[in-house]
Order: sequence, then C-alpha cells, then structure tokens
Amino acid sequence: MLRDYIRLLRDRGELAYISKQVSTVFEIAALTAKFDGREALLFENVRNEKGKGSNGKIYDYKDSGIKVVSNLCGTRRRFAYALGCDEQSIHSTMARAIASPIKPGIDDRMLAYNTADTLDILPIITHFEKDAGPFITSSIVFARDEENDRQNASVHRLLYLDEKHMAVRMVEGRHLHKCYQYAREHGEDLNVSIVIGVHPAVLIAAAYQADYNVDELNIANALLNNRLKVSMCSNGLLVPSHAEIVLEGKILKDVYAEEWMVEMLRTYDHKRRQPVFELQVLRYRDGAIYHDILAGYSEHRLLMGMPVESKIFNMVKSVVPTTRQVVLTDGGCNWLHAVIQIKKRLEGEAKNALIAAFAAHPSLKLAIVVDDDIEPSDPKAVEYALATRFQADRGLMVIRDAKGSSLDPSSDQEHLLTSKLGIDATASLLKDRARFEIARIPMLDEIRIEDYI
Repeated sequence: MLRDYIRLLRDRGELAYISKQVSTVFEIAALTAKFDGREALLFENVRNEKGKGSNGKIYDYKDSGIKVVSNLCGTRRRFAYALGCDEQSIHSTMARAIASPIKPGIDDRMLAYNTADTLDILPIITHFEKDAGPFITSSIVFARDEENDRQNASVHRLLYLDEKHMAVRMVEGRHLHKCYQYAREHGEDLNVSIVIGVHPAVLIAAAYQADYNVDELNIANALLNNRLKVSMCSNGLLVPSHAEIVLEGKILKDVYAEEWMVEMLRTYDHKRRQPVFELQVLRYRDGAIYHDILAGYSEHRLLMGMPVESKIFNMVKSVVPTTRQVVLTDGGCNWLHAVIQIKKRLEGEAKNALIAAFAAHPSLKLAIVVDDDIEPSDPKAVEYALATRFQADRGLMVIRDAKGSSLDPSSDQEHLLTSKLGIDATASLLKDRARFEIARIPMLDEIRIEDYI
C-alpha cells in the first residue's frame, strides 16, 4: 500500500526521483531539507556509509539495495491524499475514523518475506551533526497491553547502537511506556514488532493520541476504507501486511542507553536514558522501500501535528459548536501554537474555546481565537485581528505552571511545567459589528490586470 501511495504521488507530479548515488550520512537529510514543502523524494541508489555519532561510535552498514523515500506527507495536500480527502475535510475524516474504527482482516502472506538477523542491511540515516547517531525515524512500534489484553501502535524513533540493538525514545506516561512498565514490573521483557514503510494513513493513526483501550490499526483501517490487511508475527502481534520492513524483538526490561535527538522544534533535545530494543529477526519485502522522516521539518511536524490538530478541533467544537477551523501554526512548529476560528455568538465563547484547546493538547503553549472572517492559516490576517480586535486588559488568559511540552527549551523541562497564553482576538459583541467589518471592493476578484495593461 505504500507503493500505491508512491504511485499516486508520481501520477500527480509530486514525486521526484533521485538516481544519483547518495550517502546515508547527512546527504539524504540535506536533500530532504532542500525539498521541504516541495515534492516527495525517492532515492534509488543509496550508499550505506560509515557514520560517526556524537557519542563517538563508528557505524558500518552493509549495502542492501533498499531504496529510501522521504517527504511523503510534507504538505497538507499530500496529507489529505493519504486520507483520501481534500484539505478542508481532514479533520472530519479523522473524526469519522476515530468514532467508527473498523477491525482489519487477517492476511497470512507475512511468511513470504525475506529475513535477516542484523540491522546493518537497513539504510539508517545520520541526519544532524550533533545527533547521538543514526536514527530510524518512521518506525511504528506494536506491543500488547497485557493488563487490558489489547494491542497498541505508536510512533517512536530508534537510535542505532549496534547490529542487534537500538535505544527506543519512549515518552513516560504514553501507551508504549505503560506496556513496558507493566512487563517490567512482572520481570519480563516486552515483545514488540516494529514496522518501517507503510501507507501514511497507518502512520497518521499511530501518531494520533488515542484512548488507552483503542487499537490504532482499527482507526487506520477506517481511514483506508476497510482496505487494510494485517498479518501475525511470530510473537503473536498483528502488523500491516503491506509493511516494507518488519523487525521482531524485545524491549529489554533492564538495559538502557543514553540518547538525544533533534525534535519538532528543530532544536536538540536533552539527553535521556532510554530502554533498549534487541532484534530477533528482520523481515523485508523484495525491493523494499525504507521511509525516512527528517526531524523538525514539514513531514515530521505534519504527521505528529495534524492528528493533534484534529483532536483539538473536536474538543473545541464540543464546547463551542460554531468552531470553524483549528490550525497548529508553522511558526509554532505545528505543535506549540494554535489559531482557532469561531463564529462568535456570545461573549465568553472565545475563552471557553481556549480552555478546551489547552485541555485537548497539554503541549499547547499559545492559542489565539479569531472570528470567522479571519483566515487562521494566514499570519498577517491573525496579526490584523490582534491589531484591531484585541485588548490586553481583557483578552489575555495566562496559566502559570501548567503541564507542558518536554521539548520546549524555555520551559521547566525537568518537571514538564510551562506558562500558557490564551488570546481572545475576536471582535466585541458589545459594539456595532460594522466597526470591525473589513472593507471590500466589488469586482476585485473578477478584475484581471492583464486585461488592462
């Protein structure tokens, strides 16, 4: 199914082929950065090269002929392609899939995959000069929550340590961490399967912060209109049958490694002591395609931010039914800042929208509410609303020492505390609406300059 999506991008002129040989050390990352906001890239001739991480280790891979694709969902338009909708329907499409998940059918073809016993055949990319080393960045980790007998899927980046081991970036309190803690408390390693190279709808579902008892594969299948099939790994976990690469192994209960990486803010995160994954078997398709996501750039931000944007929209709309749009802004790294568009009916609705937004997304640091005549994705329009409709003495909401993002270097990262700012930039209903009307010129949209000069 990843290959179907790649063909769709090719047919729509949104895929660039790189036939020149490129290195896994910085070169693929640099080219992906150059194409940020442009076409997706398919690297057909990848050189698995020695790399040196900031930890001083030398990494030596084996050339395997595996191709690399990047920037798959690097624009909102391509994100909408992945969901089979237009850009205006992204949130409603996500909402329907979350509300009505569909269990996928079983497929036994996983047994036909090629196998290897080393990670070194993978073109694991070294992205940034001060990273701890090469990272797998598009990996979805599947684990079973033994406490509730449900499977979980979530996106985690993996630091290559050696041919058998990787450090797993695992956020405390999230679902994989809970599965890991439960296994560890019972003296066991956690069995996991890790997939690389799936249809983006599966990545989107795995990135969504679903309720703890929800199987993200069911959401993915709903997004794919019941076209997703799953296969059972030797450890009993179900993974998408179309996955290009599958790693089976364990997250070890008592082995840890230090790692650090570039995050959504495009800054280096602080060093963390993380659990270690140990490989048992690697499975890969003929002509396998490895998906790489460049941290801090558009694809990373959209894949993580858009599902959260949908979550904020649904929460705010439940409180303020006339909510029109929610946009996690590019300047806020598609994670820390949001603009919320409402059709205001009552004074106070904007503040209710702000409270709901902060509750929906704890990492949110700044939220601005605007009227329905202000385009929330246009920074100039939002600043215009601030200039003409906002008064600091009554439009500001400051929340001190609230739970925030561990990524924000200006926050208390040790205790996950931050200050949040909410801004009501809507026009007052206590004044004549005509005072805030944006003047328009009839015929402006129909006039074409070339018809006159």
